[in-house]
Amino acid sequence: MKIVALSGSIVGSKTKTAMLKTVEIFSRKYPQHEVTLLDLADYTLEFSDGRNFFEYEGDTKYVTETIMAADAIIIGTPTFQASIPATLKNIFDLLPVNAFRDKVVSTVVTAGSAKHYLMVELQLKPILAYMKAQIVQTYVFIEEKDFHRKEIVNDDILFRLERLVEDTVLLTETYKNVQEDRDAQYDF
Repeated sequence: MKIVALSGSIVGSKTKTAMLKTVEIFSRKYPQHEVTLLDLADYTLEFSDGRNFFEYEGDTKYVTETIMAADAIIIGTPTFQASIPATLKNIFDLLPVNAFRDKVVSTVVTAGSAKHYLMVELQLKPILAYMKAQIVQTYVFIEEKDFHRKEIVNDDILFRLERLVEDTVLLTETYKNVQEDRDAQYDF
């Protein structure tokens, strides 16, 4: 199984910290799966101009093709101005409308306060649904107070990250089995 952990911002450290912890959990619990961390801060991406994702070059091509090849994606995003950052929105714009069809997508969200928890429900999940994702309904919301010196210090958050990883793998495996059963009904 190919899993992409997407850190959807080019600034700050909290989302990257959360995604590094998520990748660590994946590697520890599911070493048989291939996990790739795509930290957008490490890449120079073009703005979407309407081309197909495979027509771009360089970092933009690598990031979009890696996402498209994944079976599951965990999106890490900070909350900026009560919304997703433009860098993450640009990723969605670079991909085709059906980019997440047959893919499981889960989310980890960082924010300065609890006031922004609905951003996932009102903005991110509708985008993912529009792009045909199989969405893991629960998500991990991490506030400023849950970090200390670039470490997650809240044990409940660590437990919830473990559970999100488990749910992502379980839903991906289940969905794959359902697809295989459905495909087996055809004679070709």
